[in-house]
Amino acid sequence: MRRLFTSVNVQIMSKNKGKAKTAAEATKSPPAKEEAGPITVDRTGNICIQILAKPGAKQNGITGIGLEGVGVQIAAPPSEGEANAELVKFLSKVLGLRKSDVSLDKGSRSRNKIILISKGTSTVEAIEQLLRKESES
Repeated sequence: MRRLFTSVNVQIMSKNKGKAKTAAEATKSPPAKEEAGPITVDRTGNICIQILAKPGAKQNGITGIGLEGVGVQIAAPPSEGEANAELVKFLSKVLGLRKSDVSLDKGSRSRNKIILISKGTSTVEAIEQLLRKESES
């Protein structure tokens, strides 16, 4: 038995199609954007730090803080997660937090990483201040 399928074009119209915007919507200004930087807060309240990792360095240190991320040199080879473990350990020491409060969220096999800091342990301003202090020394 042969079946024939016909295409049915159904247009779904929204309720507001063709209606003018109200005066309140027209005068509403777009929300102010926060300054884009390497340290942000996600939806759940955790603090995210974008890291530009440089494994295999002579010693651990922060090389700089830019818009694209925080440059961190790690004195561990990038094999079998050694540099990732050393990065978490180093950042927890610099920020004065427990290692369990600092975790690697994304980028386990990349130089671009995102470090997650548990909510309630610190603030964005305090973290940025501690990172800048460490990068200057």
